[in-house]
Amino acid sequence: MNEIIWFLLLMGGASWVLTGLLRFYALKKQLIDIPNKRSSHSVPTPRGGGLAIVITLLFALSGLGLFDWIAADLVWGLIGAGAGIALIGFIDDHGHISARWRLLVHFSCASWALAWLGGLPPLPIFGFVFDLGWFGYLLAAFFLVWLLNLYNFMDGIDGLAGIEAVTVCLGGIILYMLASVNNGVEIPLLLLVATVVGFLFWNFPKAKIFMGDAGSGFVGIVLGIFAIQAAWIMPELFWGWIILLGAFVVDATVTLLRRVWRGDKFYEAHRSHAYQYASRQYKEHIPVSLGFGAINLFWLLPIAALVAIGQLDGALGVIIAYLPLVVLAYHFKAGANEC
Repeated sequence: MNEIIWFLLLMGGASWVLTGLLRFYALKKQLIDIPNKRSSHSVPTPRGGGLAIVITLLFALSGLGLFDWIAADLVWGLIGAGAGIALIGFIDDHGHISARWRLLVHFSCASWALAWLGGLPPLPIFGFVFDLGWFGYLLAAFFLVWLLNLYNFMDGIDGLAGIEAVTVCLGGIILYMLASVNNGVEIPLLLLVATVVGFLFWNFPKAKIFMGDAGSGFVGIVLGIFAIQAAWIMPELFWGWIILLGAFVVDATVTLLRRVWRGDKFYEAHRSHAYQYASRQYKEHIPVSLGFGAINLFWLLPIAALVAIGQLDGALGVIIAYLPLVVLAYHFKAGANEC
């Protein structure tokens, strides 16, 4: 146990140092986000700091995988998919890659992860168990691709993406404890928490560097892989993870659907997410980012816990958890016309 604690502290410190070095690199290379009418920030800020999370987490996973502290299928799934997403994001941070090529890489990385994890297992839905077979693979691939992209969409204000990752992972660890899962499955989650906390020292409050596409897409697909892995451990845990991810999923999905319904060019940059409207209403980022963390811990986690211990059907738990979030998203004008 002591070895793991020291290793987590080391990885967190490495992420902190590396984020500072990446900030220096971004300033030197002029990788700067200049505020415009689509931005939620007002000061030119370097981007790409999330690469520190990528490098330290992949290094940690490789090391612990060699000593069999983490299952090999999970290690290879995370490293292959995560590295691919980070690479395409890094290239996009330095220039521009067309959406078709990004999506091709995204689905390729999702397929890689699913090949190692075994796809999507049979899931209980309202008391019935459904084995989706090959369609389960397809559904899981779309789930991973949507999650990594929505994480990119939601990475728009100081600390939000980092706080989401930390609170969701801590929630996941609690679910494993409640379900009496004690085979070291929590170690990758703790590693992600440690590396994200190291980055957050530079990103919140008043961000000195942004996560960038490489970091946000990487964190998104890693969380998705954790959810798929949880399904194989215990199907109820998959629903627990879907519930824990609800705040980001609902904001991004409601925003996208309303923009598509209205006929907007949904693929263009905008600032019509609920969290963006909320940050403008409160005139700062801190209460909004902390609010998302509070929703995760004090609303979504208790419902996910009931699902994990078998006191609530998973699909019903998702509905109960998501409905107030949909109302909240509409309250803060998610997807509303910015004019």
